[in-house]
Amino acid sequence: MIHLFQPLQLRSITLKNRIAVSPMCEYSSEDGFANDWHLVHLGSRAVGGAALVLTEAAAVSPEGRISPQDLGIWKEEHLTMLQRITQFIKAQGAVPGIQLAHAGRKASTYRPWDGNKAVPPDQGGWTAVAPSAIPFNEVYPMPEALTLEGIRKVIHDFATAAERAIRAGFEVIELHGAHGYLIHSFLSPLSNQRSDNYGGSFENRIRLILEITAAVRAVIPQQYPLLVRISATDWTPGGWTPEESVKLAAVLKEEGVDLIDTSSGGLSKDQKIPVGPLYQVPFAEQIKRETGIPTGAVGLITTSTEANEIIADGRADLVLMARELLRDPYFPLRAAAELDFQDMTWPIQYVRAKRTRK
Repeated sequence: MIHLFQPLQLRSITLKNRIAVSPMCEYSSEDGFANDWHLVHLGSRAVGGAALVLTEAAAVSPEGRISPQDLGIWKEEHLTMLQRITQFIKAQGAVPGIQLAHAGRKASTYRPWDGNKAVPPDQGGWTAVAPSAIPFNEVYPMPEALTLEGIRKVIHDFATAAERAIRAGFEVIELHGAHGYLIHSFLSPLSNQRSDNYGGSFENRIRLILEITAAVRAVIPQQYPLLVRISATDWTPGGWTPEESVKLAAVLKEEGVDLIDTSSGGLSKDQKIPVGPLYQVPFAEQIKRETGIPTGAVGLITTSTEANEIIADGRADLVLMARELLRDPYFPLRAAAELDFQDMTWPIQYVRAKRTRK
């Protein structure tokens, strides 16, 4: 059995294999609109055989963007192109998913190739928000601490974005609770120094993600899966820990979350990350083992053998790939050949290139 190419059932959605396109910011939108770049970027990976194609972080509000060029889903006008993209993905036998996000204190920054620092107001910047008025670093914006009214707006924005996502044709919703963005910044005591019901204890720090989860789960069809991406550790003393991630995952499982997409880091400029092949897989394995919730593994997974062994060994249920799929959008087709999986379905237009590698 080639475990990487076995189906995965999440509620009523069947993924044809265990390879997913990880959300990857393209910084190529204007006013949040998807365009031909997104159609080709996401569509080519559906053609390449991935079972689940997740969009980049789609901002639930204009102030929730990382950069002025982020994808968005905060207004009805965004849906027309998104519908075209989801229709194409489905036509290739893949499942379209969307990652809903709010950048929090890491908002209003230039895209990486333009400098990766705060965008001033006269160049289109805006006021970032966070649990506490603590900037990410010296060149990022100074955020304003969210009021209770502001928190209620964030929850509402996630719910209405999820409603739009369903109407746009997405069949999997993922909440972005990782990499130092708004939800993650509420989880970590390094960035959350509130003294109200959203700060202090573990139960208070997870309150926002639970309220967003409940609001989103209430508006999407019960047959559609809800995923949550978390950073399993801040890689910084005094920050969010793997043990807290296990506790959170157990609670999210009870709240109707179907899979934990397990990443790490991104919250602290002082993080010390031992980057190497499969370096984040142990977090997915621990959460799966200790809670029973399905998990997704990410992080420097680059070969068909690595991906297959993660699934075969029960370390995770799904492999989410990013950079390797940038290098090769057709990695799933290549992996099937390398693993001698004979039942891989190729696009009819490409069948003449199908062969088993020796």
